[in-house]
Amino acid sequence: MSSGQNSGGLMSSAGLVRYFDSEDRNAPTIDPRTVVAFGLLFGAFVMVLNAVA
Repeated sequence: MSSGQNSGGLMSSAGLVRYFDSEDRNAPTIDPRTVVAFGLLFGAFVMVLNAVA
C-alpha cells in the first residue's frame, strides 16, 4: 500500500474516540445495578400482563 492512500482506520474514528472519551460532569449517572433491576422488573411486569390477558 502506498503512503499516499488514505486507508481510513484509526484516523476516521479519532473524533468518536474523542467524543466518547470526554464525560460531562453535569450529566446524570445511573448505577448499572439500577438498570438491571429495572429490566428485571419490567420483564416480570410484561409476563404478568401476558398471563392476565
